[in-house]
Amino acid sequence: MSDESKTRPMTESETPCASRRDFLKTSLAAGLGAAGILGMVPAGMRSAVWAAGSDAPEKPEVKIGFIPLTDCASVVIASEMGFDKKYGIKITPSKEASWAAVRDKLVNGELDASHVLYGLIYGVQLGIGGPKKDMAVLMGLNHNGQAISLSNQLKEKGATDGTKLKALIDKEKREYTFAQTFPTGTHAMELYYWLATYGINPMADVKTIVVPPPQMVANMRVGNMDGFCVGEPWGARAIYDKIGFTAITTQELWKDHPEKVLGTSLEFVQKYPNTTRAMMAAVLEASKFIDATANREKVAQIISSKSYVNAPEEVILGRFLGNYDNGNGKTWKDPNYMKFYNDGYVNFPHLSDGMWFLTQHKRWGLLKEDPDYLAVAKQVNQIELYKQVAAQLKVRVPASPMRTSKLIDGVVWDGKDPKAYANGFKIKV
Repeated sequence: MSDESKTRPMTESETPCASRRDFLKTSLAAGLGAAGILGMVPAGMRSAVWAAGSDAPEKPEVKIGFIPLTDCASVVIASEMGFDKKYGIKITPSKEASWAAVRDKLVNGELDASHVLYGLIYGVQLGIGGPKKDMAVLMGLNHNGQAISLSNQLKEKGATDGTKLKALIDKEKREYTFAQTFPTGTHAMELYYWLATYGINPMADVKTIVVPPPQMVANMRVGNMDGFCVGEPWGARAIYDKIGFTAITTQELWKDHPEKVLGTSLEFVQKYPNTTRAMMAAVLEASKFIDATANREKVAQIISSKSYVNAPEEVILGRFLGNYDNGNGKTWKDPNYMKFYNDGYVNFPHLSDGMWFLTQHKRWGLLKEDPDYLAVAKQVNQIELYKQVAAQLKVRVPASPMRTSKLIDGVVWDGKDPKAYANGFKIKV
């Protein structure tokens, strides 16, 4: 079969019998989010059924939201470089003002999907940080590449890392303010984890506020916060504008941590299964394209435009290539810079990644009781659907939906006992 015939819609004479096509549609509609009927089909057969019986996408145009951040690149590139057309859809990237706007538009259907915070999807699933609605994590978009920045005023007082920040807070009593981007989101959990690692209770010792990513630097400039956690290029922009420095990168906090995901509602997946797969395939191909170092300069040029990130290309490109300057005299080549593919490791929606956010939501009082961590992750993370798309693109899939990591405080997270993990921290609500 030619590459063209693999990706174009089949004609009526090429389609398999209606019964098999109807079985696929029925099983997808009933079962995405759990194993469903499709789960009874042997793994090797599932991708074959899709390959033989793939109909045209039910919704040929999809609007995918994004926030102006470097890690929106795979959504933008899927559209700009035509990966979407290969799978019979048109992706329209939609620039959004805040994560709250993304949440609301995903819930009410104004957006078909979005580049979105991992923890935002889980928050909506459980009705914290917004309305309750069944949601879907389709795939990971990136690992690493965020940063916690502190103001130059703190640097002048010697608070250049977590230990020294703690000493300053204990010595000089005042209201210290730190910004994150969404209450249940990635940056909030990373900021809180870092502060707590150094004995600073983010719920008692400091004030935390929510600021949309593109507004972080402007707010620090006028003195609205002492520090913030956000995705690039805004950490680099604080240095470029000479108002702050990087205290720690998030990959130093947790190497290869989960970051943004391609998220949507479960309702969308069930209603438009072919469109969902086409969208995932286009973004997955874009992710692979971006991870080739030779392509990154071109990608940085594209996403730097006013339509997307609206930041100087040079501000994006440095950390995009792993060239770090912390704004406080240290420069280094970081092997754990922002990854979009990494042989498929980035994109697989590990259950343990979603569960980690739930443990932190419980730690900080956003969840009052321990949920069934694994059951929630199995419902939200569309692993079976991802495997179908990965099989079509011949992308490697990890052997296990769980992975093991050691965070900055030496505590190991493997997803085996999430309740004990969530409740085992010394500093918590």
